[in-house]
Amino acid sequence: MELNSNISAVITGGASGLGAATATKLASYGVKVALFDLNAEKGEALAKELGGVFCECNVTDEASVDAAFAKSRAAIGQERILINCAGTGNAIKTASRDKNTGEISHFPLDKFDLIIQINLVGTFRCIAKSAAGMMTLDPIDGERGAIVNTASVAAEDGQIGQAAYSASKGGVVGMTLPIARDLSRELIRVNTILPGIFNTPLLQGAPEPVKQALGAQVPNPARLGNPEEYASLATEMCRNGYFNGEDVRLDGAIRMAPR
Repeated sequence: MELNSNISAVITGGASGLGAATATKLASYGVKVALFDLNAEKGEALAKELGGVFCECNVTDEASVDAAFAKSRAAIGQERILINCAGTGNAIKTASRDKNTGEISHFPLDKFDLIIQINLVGTFRCIAKSAAGMMTLDPIDGERGAIVNTASVAAEDGQIGQAAYSASKGGVVGMTLPIARDLSRELIRVNTILPGIFNTPLLQGAPEPVKQALGAQVPNPARLGNPEEYASLATEMCRNGYFNGEDVRLDGAIRMAPR
């Protein structure tokens, strides 16, 4: 797909981190961008900077997603690109024992379900609705659209306390190829990126020694990933018309031992 001012894109989680970097990268090609996020202050500011539109959106809420797509399409037209970066995580053991009291507790199931609803169901909800919109478009150079999802190395390499997060991201990986096949006859491609340890807002509040220690675990380059590196790969997945049905780790070759 040639990226230019005739193309519109929706980026979920677009107000910060990986989503903001990708929106900025796409806009540098002239692509019209819509930022779906809950953070109105950051989203509005970035949308203004990029000449795009901010759409307040909760990916777990059907009506909110529908309203965001309606606003986006009214402002910049039907998107040919969807980048799914909205997501979150938590760290709770499946069952654990309090070191001081010996009290035993299990993972609160409502917190497990919340991560699944945001990371997995929310991603699928946006894919399904965006793909249905893309199907109304005429093909350009043999394709109607491209979708890029965000999973995590935790999908394959989950750590202690990451049961919900790993399950949600593993689900994103698992549905990539079936969705790519579902949409193949409609000329819509689907790929997923599995980022490693990235310098996103989730980590930016951590002390510098902590970030350096995390970066030192990465074989090469021995540092945290930069959001711009995610944006570069996401953009190439949109540009390269033969890139389809793939799950790609972007992690500096890290393979983490249990910790």
